[in-house]
Amino acid sequence: MSLDLTQCSDGELAALALGAQQQAYRELLRRYKASVFRLIRNNIGDADEAMDLTQETFVSGFAALGRYDADRPFRIWIARIALNKCRDWGRRRAVRSFFAKALPIDSAYQVASDWPAPDAEAADRAELARVRSAMSRLAPKLREVLVLRGVEELSQAETAKLLQTSEKTVETRLYRARGKLKALLDDMPPHIAD
Repeated sequence: MSLDLTQCSDGELAALALGAQQQAYRELLRRYKASVFRLIRNNIGDADEAMDLTQETFVSGFAALGRYDADRPFRIWIARIALNKCRDWGRRRAVRSFFAKALPIDSAYQVASDWPAPDAEAADRAELARVRSAMSRLAPKLREVLVLRGVEELSQAETAKLLQTSEKTVETRLYRARGKLKALLDDMPPHIAD
């Protein structure tokens, strides 16, 4: 008789995975891959990069599975790793951007734009790009709270736990993030992303 892993708790799956049960890793991946991908994609705005970072998140998480506290939600634990991957990606991107801008002017044609031409996308895709562009201008701490509460629909308590901060801080950051996002969108022309 084989064990039905879909009926196991996250803590039980972690214990089985640490006991070399490969199916337990697969079940954890099945349960949380989509939400981790959405969290990363909504933080960085690039689906291809988000797929790579999702894989990196699970590789790092599974390598550190011995440090997972089975009394806490696995979703929060793996999401914290995903946010750290987003932060690392952002730092690397800032460095690459600096060096790309330092290229001689005659090499500028080799640097590709991250945004599609405005007339190449439908109006709803353009509006989504406009919102993503505005979100990318938010400070990381504000963007993270906005994504976790507004997109991932985590509770205030879950968001505070994930970000290792107080619920009041989450509330304050969310209020500021919404205000700054609204101001950024008000300043941007409709259906145009830069």
